[in-house]
Amino acid sequence: MSKLTILEFPDPRLRTVAKPVSVFDEAIKTLVADMFETMYEANGIGLAATQVNVHQRVFVMDISEQRDAPQALINPRIVEKSGEQVYQEGCLSFPGLYADVERAGWVRIEAEDTEGQTFSVQADGLMAVCIQHELDHLDGKVFVDYLSPLKRNMLLKRLQKQRKQAS
Repeated sequence: MSKLTILEFPDPRLRTVAKPVSVFDEAIKTLVADMFETMYEANGIGLAATQVNVHQRVFVMDISEQRDAPQALINPRIVEKSGEQVYQEGCLSFPGLYADVERAGWVRIEAEDTEGQTFSVQADGLMAVCIQHELDHLDGKVFVDYLSPLKRNMLLKRLQKQRKQAS
């Protein structure tokens, strides 16, 4: 396993729409293992392949407190959703930034595992938010796209200020 480099906004590669996975081989298993290592090292709860400059429809997540419930989702798609919730989201591609985002309160998705076997997941709360957030990455969207222009500009200015202070 090896740690991957996480792309940070405004890297244009974050806007790439990921392609479906059609071959379930050792390479996909290695990618998933490397993504878990990268996500845990960065203290995240989810990571999309797009964020590590791999443009395949893959994301990993683990919302457990103990970091012992890893899930890899390949070719995920929402098949049903309902309700609304507002959750304060952060993103490994926007270090240190958080904003309230409105999303569906409940989702049912279908995906494949690293063997290519289809499964279904129903989620609400934080897990539903994480799934929708990571799916957005696979479609070339980022969480600030949901904000008003004013809030988005304020956040992006804060990100620039943090980067200047860090360098």
